[in-house]
Amino acid sequence: MIVREHPSPLHLFVLTQGSIVPKIIGKILGIALLTAIVLLLDAYFIALPHISIAAMGIFGVALSLFLGFRNNAAYDRWWEARKLWGSMIADVRNLGRHMWIFVAKGTDRAEILSCAVAFAHLHPGFLRDVDVEDDIVDWIGAENAAAMLSHQNPADAALRSMAEQIGQLTEQEVISGFGQIAISKTLSSLALAQAGCERILTTPLPFVHSLLIRRTTYLYCVLLPFALIESTGGFAPIFAAAVAYVFFGLQAVTNELELPFRNVQNGLPLVSMCRVIEISVSEALDRPAPKPLEAVNYILT
Repeated sequence: MIVREHPSPLHLFVLTQGSIVPKIIGKILGIALLTAIVLLLDAYFIALPHISIAAMGIFGVALSLFLGFRNNAAYDRWWEARKLWGSMIADVRNLGRHMWIFVAKGTDRAEILSCAVAFAHLHPGFLRDVDVEDDIVDWIGAENAAAMLSHQNPADAALRSMAEQIGQLTEQEVISGFGQIAISKTLSSLALAQAGCERILTTPLPFVHSLLIRRTTYLYCVLLPFALIESTGGFAPIFAAAVAYVFFGLQAVTNELELPFRNVQNGLPLVSMCRVIEISVSEALDRPAPKPLEAVNYILT
């Protein structure tokens, strides 16, 4: 995720970090070149059909509505994913308070909260399909780390391990019935947030809707030069390029926000949020807390 101050007006037009332009520059130049060819053919070789600019305007309004709807749907997914991770951070902090209230200082408290940190790392490991073994070995040991990673859903295995430990402490009457209920609610909340993230990961926006919008965008941009011949003259390639930037840019932004867990510039900073959880657990266990991760070149991973 990009974290920086808003650029100045002058810097705004030359800034490339976080911009969608590098991904669509080929399409923009292609539409501008097509427009220039249409303009030259009509002026010097053969009279080409002219399309009413009013008709293209109506077409453009309809397309912008479709693009806006899809972009809003993609941002809702991105924002919901961020809220789910915020919920997980709050639940781990609540779990630390539950340990202070219901469990005496000792290895039991440390093992349960260490499992919470392992869960925090294993979950983005599943979401991004990356190896996080090195991140959890120092917290739960190599043997437990290997056992959890052997499951199809390692993060869920970490939650089961925490639930098993809570059950054992309840049988030993270390935790009261009220404490068991409070802690189990927190674990359930973690599981719900985890399932919500998995739902976002495995359920992209409907392909048929995306296909319709992509086809319509290309069709509009290809027809646009024939409507700009009379209305803009020699400035037609510039106007066509600007329209292509807007429509293809919205399409590319939607594709990036649709899957918020990818390790891209505008993806969610899962590693940074895992570090926030590590800090909260370390402080709950009276251990030296690691420093928060800082943005590198304005990017939090």
